[in-house]
Amino acid sequence: MALPRGHPPPSPWPPLFLLLLFLLLLISSPLPLQARPLLLHPSINVAVVFSGSSYQNEVRGRLSGENFVDLPVVVSPVTVLVNDTNPRDLLTRLCDTMATEKLHGVVFEDDVGSEVAQILDFLSTQTALPIVGISGGSAVVIPYKAEGSSFLQMGVSLEQQVNCIFKMMEEYDWGEFAVITSLMPGYDTFVDIVQSYTDTSYFLWNVQDIMSLEMSVGANDMKLKRMLQQLDSQVLLAYCSHEEAQYLFKNAAEVGLLGPGYIWILPSLAVGNPDSSPPASFPIGVIGVITDQWRKSLRQRVREGVAIVAKGAESFKRQYGFIPEGHGDCNKPAKHSDNYTLFRHMLNVTWERRDLSFNNQGFLSNPSMVIISLDRDRIWDKVLGRWILLSVSS
Repeated sequence: MALPRGHPPPSPWPPLFLLLLFLLLLISSPLPLQARPLLLHPSINVAVVFSGSSYQNEVRGRLSGENFVDLPVVVSPVTVLVNDTNPRDLLTRLCDTMATEKLHGVVFEDDVGSEVAQILDFLSTQTALPIVGISGGSAVVIPYKAEGSSFLQMGVSLEQQVNCIFKMMEEYDWGEFAVITSLMPGYDTFVDIVQSYTDTSYFLWNVQDIMSLEMSVGANDMKLKRMLQQLDSQVLLAYCSHEEAQYLFKNAAEVGLLGPGYIWILPSLAVGNPDSSPPASFPIGVIGVITDQWRKSLRQRVREGVAIVAKGAESFKRQYGFIPEGHGDCNKPAKHSDNYTLFRHMLNVTWERRDLSFNNQGFLSNPSMVIISLDRDRIWDKVLGRWILLSVSS
C-alpha cells in the first residue's frame, strides 16, 4: 500500500547511538601520544583508508611520500586497511591512527554500503578532522550533514542527478514517466526535486504516478505487487537503496514490469558499486547515473583525494605562513572556525586542470556524470553516445 510522504525515517545509525558509541570509545581508548611541536609542520599527514575485503589483495604494501612528490606540499601518507566497517571498529581504527600520526586529513575508499558516510560525517563533526570520501558508500551523498561537519564527498547531490536524468529523458523524448520511491531518508527531497523540475521546465512532462512504498525486509509482497500493477507508465524512475532496488525488481518482474517496453532509471545510490557484479534481479537495460569516479583507477582516485588535502594545506600556508598542527586526539572537543581552519581551504581546489571544488553541503560543485546501462552480458557499460559526461552545476 502506498504510504503518504512525510518525515523520513531515522538513518541506519541514529545520532544518539553514534554519540554513545563515541563516548564509550573516549573512556576505553588509550591516551594519545605526546604531541609534536605545534604549528610548524614541514609536511602533512594523510591517512588513506581502504575499507572492505576487496582491498586486502588489491592494496599491496604501503603508500609512501614518493607517490605524491608532484603535490605542492610534502605528504606523509598513512595506509590503513579496515576489514570490518561496523561503527565501533571504524571509529577505533581512525581514533588510534589520529593518536599516533596527528592527521591533517583522511582519504576514504570503500566497497561497502552508504551507511559508512553517516559514520564518517559523525566522526568529522566530533573531531573537526577533514575527511574526503572518494568512492563507494563514503561518496554516496547523504542528504543532510551534521552541523560543523568537515566531511567532503566526491559525489553528486540528488538535485544534480535528477537534472542529469531529465536532460537524458528529454533528449530521448521520454516525457511520460512514473516515480517509485522507498521510505529511505531523502525520498521526500527526491520527489520535491522531481516535481520542481517538471513544474518549471519548458518541456511538457507528464508525471503519471508517484508512489512511496515500503521495500524493507519483511514488507508485504502482495501489497507492493498490487501497487506496482496499477502503473501504466513505461518509463520508471526509482529512488531507493541498492538493497531495496533488488527487492523492487524482484517484485516488478513478477508483475510483468521488466523486459522489452520498460525503461528503469536509477540514481547512484540504487546502482551501487558498478565494478561489482550486479544483483541477479537487476534487469538488462536498467539505466543508472553515477560520477565519472567510476572510470578512474584506484590510484587516480586516491591521488585526487590526497591532492584536495595537500592543495588546502598549500592555500592555508600561503595565507598564514605555516601549516597547522594535525588532529591527534579523539578525546579533545572539536573547535570549529569559519576563517582559521584547514578545512575551509580544501573547498576550492583545482588540480591537474580539474575542478575539485565543493559547495557548502560538502559535495562536488561541478561534477561530471556518466550514464551507464546494464548490457546483455550483465556488465555496466557507458551508453547514449555523447551523453557519457555531463557537467551539471549545483
